[in-house]
Amino acid sequence: MINRLRAALKLARLLLHLAQGLWQVWRFFPTWHPLQKQQRIQAWAHTLLALAAIKLEVHGRPPQDRATLLVSNHVSWLDVYVLMALCPCRFVAKSEVRQWPWVGKLALATGTLFISRRSPRDAMRVVHEMTAQLQAGQILAVFPEGTTSNGRQVLPFHANLFQAAIAAHAPVQPLALRYEDATSGQLSLAACYIDHDTLLQSLWRTLTAPALRVKVNFGQPELPMGRPRQHLAKALHDQVEQLANL
Repeated sequence: MINRLRAALKLARLLLHLAQGLWQVWRFFPTWHPLQKQQRIQAWAHTLLALAAIKLEVHGRPPQDRATLLVSNHVSWLDVYVLMALCPCRFVAKSEVRQWPWVGKLALATGTLFISRRSPRDAMRVVHEMTAQLQAGQILAVFPEGTTSNGRQVLPFHANLFQAAIAAHAPVQPLALRYEDATSGQLSLAACYIDHDTLLQSLWRTLTAPALRVKVNFGQPELPMGRPRQHLAKALHDQVEQLANL
């Protein structure tokens, strides 16, 4: 009973934090410089993780100031906020995220690029937009599995989005996310968002679990070097898989 009351208090604080984020987006983002926006986004994401009792453990070096395509495994709705807290990046997300209450509006305000998974033409549009963003020096983050997994394995990567890095001659940097029990260090499934989970169910399971730690392992960035996107996707998949098992 006490655990559920604590989780309810965490949930109330998280909802208030989301509401404050939306208010800031509406009130200040239209006049803020991009650097001000990014600093606020990173601070806001750090606070969200703290409110959810998620500890960060980072290995390797995230990109900070040069065009990079970040490639990660995908476990939880928390993944986006973990990466937001660590580096100034924009995300590519499925179009359904835009319809999520509150979260969709925040994603749109932070520059997320939305892609319809059912439309090859829309995928081509997003690749062109990603290429332009990389050429402009932006850091983009993608989850090429195309869906979430339970964190025990890395699903095969879809290769289409890698074409943007090839076209922009931009480096690709692998990373892996692993959610663990903060005390024992054992893999935790509490933060997973898979199968028939609703966002609320996954959120509640995360908040009622013992304190969690997310381990973030960054690999070394590498240039496409003329490789076809399928070969590049396979090479990065293997690296993410290795990082996930460190």
